[in-house]
Amino acid sequence: MTTTAPDPAASTTTHGPAASTATHEQATAHEQAAATALPTQRRISAEIAAAHEAAGRDPVRSPHPPRDFAPYRSSALRHPRLPPVRVPADPEAAELYGPVFGRTDVTDLDADLTRQHTGEPLGERITVAGRVLDRAGRPVAGQLVEIWQANASGRYAHQRDQHPAPLDPHFTGVGRCLTDRQGAYRFTTVKPGAYPWRNHENAWRPAHIHFSLFGTAFTQRLVTQMYFPGDPLFPYDPILQSVTDPAARERLVATYDHGLSTPEWSLGYRWDIVLDGPAATLPDPEEDR
Repeated sequence: MTTTAPDPAASTTTHGPAASTATHEQATAHEQAAATALPTQRRISAEIAAAHEAAGRDPVRSPHPPRDFAPYRSSALRHPRLPPVRVPADPEAAELYGPVFGRTDVTDLDADLTRQHTGEPLGERITVAGRVLDRAGRPVAGQLVEIWQANASGRYAHQRDQHPAPLDPHFTGVGRCLTDRQGAYRFTTVKPGAYPWRNHENAWRPAHIHFSLFGTAFTQRLVTQMYFPGDPLFPYDPILQSVTDPAARERLVATYDHGLSTPEWSLGYRWDIVLDGPAATLPDPEEDR
């Protein structure tokens, strides 16, 4: 995630009205120059449309997003260019790449992001639940599922996020759980807000929750994002739109489930995760670099 750095001109010491006006003008000029250097949303949208059209003409199109999707600017700088490194065929070496559950055991409290502090977090309380399945539709039991997200104002509890939206002292935005015998997982949290990022002028990420799942080895880890239905920012987001297959892109969007909603408590969203096969949940192009 890219965050907005503080404006040096805005922190300049001022003395008197004239100096204050000059500082304001410097800050405005700085902001205008920064905006001019970034591509417009119209340009990004045109590039997205061109990429989708080209993908539609490809007879062997892969549902997986390309590693260097031009509208997502930093992907050209971040994607791997070297071949994978072969791990020595040492049985004990596998222990170095196995899933790590953290410093403590997973507890029920870890899955409720609204109960991890002394007070209630602000925002719309939601329940996110679903099943983790393999390509044959069989449940994947005992799977570690981790999530992280912005708060209801669209800000992460992270020192690199300097977006001028309020932090919530009662919300850290991190949770985890283990799937049960039916492959089911369940989280209680708050709906995250949209936030700006500097991929292009006036760029905003749709509301989303990051998911990480471990398989039987670290190399099977899947990192992806879950989105919320009906978000108006979908067409403008080059990260989501890097998934050029419409059906695959739709699989990243949760479904509102009124039966999962709890009266006077939370709204329910259901999102199943398929680890492999033709209906697999795709990795997150923001994290898979």
